Amino acid sequence: TAIVTAAGMLNALEIAGKTLPEAKIVCLGAGAAAISCMKLLVSMGAKVENIFMIDRKGVIHAGRDDLNQYKAVFASETDKRTLADALDGADVFVGLSGANLLAPEDLKRMAPSPIVFACSNPDPEIKPELAHEVRNDVIMATGRSDYPNQVNNVLGFPFIFRGALDVRATRINEEMKIAAALALRDLAKLPVPQEVCDAYGGIALSFGREYIIPKPMDPRLITVVCDAVAKAAIESGVATLPYPKHYPLQSVNDVFNG
Repeated sequence: TAIVTAAGMLNALEIAGKTLPEAKIVCLGAGAAAISCMKLLVSMGAKVENIFMIDRKGVIHAGRDDLNQYKAVFASETDKRTLADALDGADVFVGLSGANLLAPEDLKRMAPSPIVFACSNPDPEIKPELAHEVRNDVIMATGRSDYPNQVNNVLGFPFIFRGALDVRATRINEEMKIAAALALRDLAKLPVPQEVCDAYGGIALSFGREYIIPKPMDPRLITVVCDAVAKAAIESGVATLPYPKHYPLQSVNDVFNG
């Protein structure tokens, strides 16, 4: 989820005319998924001081004495205490929490061209229909396949593992995760094959507000992400085999076979 979120976030920010280092990010949820997402964004250029993480007790801030070591990394020196406080002027909302927790009035508080990743499944933090009704400039993603911009970890983990296995990497490090995210980011900007459009009812797909993340049925994922991860493993020194002479991969099943 962290890798796919990062890929989509970079593209959404580009469309909004913003950058990751300058973006003010609000993360609703402070569990393992939320922390891993925010840590990867920081590795890719987000500023910790621009991230406001919120748990059941409100904003995670430096004055709290109930934080574990993972939450403490994101403890801000701030007087913000509530979700509404944090969303005032925010560029990005990432929801890894529960259904219907982003109220329309809070979405209205966000900066122009707000980016909303409402990833709670099956019911997102705000329904896309409502979000678009409230803000006609919102860039929206969810964890669901029946809306545009699905944040689905199937875009990442099979191909990351295959890339790591191809070069017998001793571990999956931050460089490999970043490489996978950048590969997904770049793939979304390429022309979409007709076979992928046909798999989604024949709709035209092209880089923009409703297509910031590749579709899971895109066969190019198999080579693009695997290759990026394998190369990153070699360059970062965790590979134990050289870059393979690639054989053609035809399907997602081939990631696990052959």
